[in-house]
Amino acid sequence: MRNFPFSSRATLLLAAGVMAVGCANFALAQPSQPPKKQKPAADLIKKQARPRVVPRVLDRANPGNTRILVKLGDQRALLLVENEVAIDTPISSGKRAGMTPKGDFVVVQKNADHRSNIYGNYVNRSGQIVRGGVSTRIDSAPSGTVFQGAPMKYFLRIGKTLDDYSAIGLHVGHLPGYPASHGCVRLPDDIAPLIYARAQAGTPVTIQD
Repeated sequence: MRNFPFSSRATLLLAAGVMAVGCANFALAQPSQPPKKQKPAADLIKKQARPRVVPRVLDRANPGNTRILVKLGDQRALLLVENEVAIDTPISSGKRAGMTPKGDFVVVQKNADHRSNIYGNYVNRSGQIVRGGVSTRIDSAPSGTVFQGAPMKYFLRIGKTLDDYSAIGLHVGHLPGYPASHGCVRLPDDIAPLIYARAQAGTPVTIQD
């Protein structure tokens, strides 16, 4: 091995160190792939087709020849008149699997101005909301407030039999484009009255995947 004076060895080591740092900086300075742009939240929400009403079929509807079919997977509901589609409408069902039960039901009660006895707001004596979006099952009332149930207009309560008063029904509600309810089937505000008018106690309702 060739011997170098101390000062020369120090110069070589310093130069090597500068080169190493320079290489490291060069590696860090390499351009990275640009991050992929995330789609806006609105684009991630499934766009539902607008309601479709068939007047020719709807005009024949009466409480004795109609039935309601709810398709959870499609987030659609059909009003059928003797197996013909009178109304095909978007819905919003239970936000978690199982919240909207599947099976065969019947309409057991009608109430055009129904309010929930479970979900709503706690309001003061002036009617101002003190605590909103509550459930009486888990949320206690702040002092000096009373419970005001959420409106569920054109409510059709369903059950397995006419004596089965479950908490599930079809009614007017917000449709964000995906399942978002506490179990009920929400309908558009211009469609719910049409279905409500042609249903009666005993009208068959089928809820399926």
